[in-house]
Amino acid sequence: MPKMKPHKGLLKRVRFSKTGLAKHRRAGFKHLRSSKSPKRLRRLRKMAYMSTADAKRLSRLLGIRIRGREQPITALRRSPSPAKRREMREAARAAMAAKA
Repeated sequence: MPKMKPHKGLLKRVRFSKTGLAKHRRAGFKHLRSSKSPKRLRRLRKMAYMSTADAKRLSRLLGIRIRGREQPITALRRSPSPAKRREMREAARAAMAAKA
């Protein structure tokens, strides 16, 4: 099976925080600015965090775990640490030994 590749165009448009949030540029800032108020332009200049629905679609395109702005940090499933993995393995072996 071929290797899963991230969407290169999307990687150029999005940045990720350490906690798994995706930041992106706001739409509507580049042209036709004269009809927009200064307050609106200031707001459009800033980066925005991606919504949960968009983050879910983004994670499928990139093959990485991303959370939306409405989700807590605990929403990301993390791999267990080596110590925790060892405990789980030993518990499974003990359960199998008890069955036999």
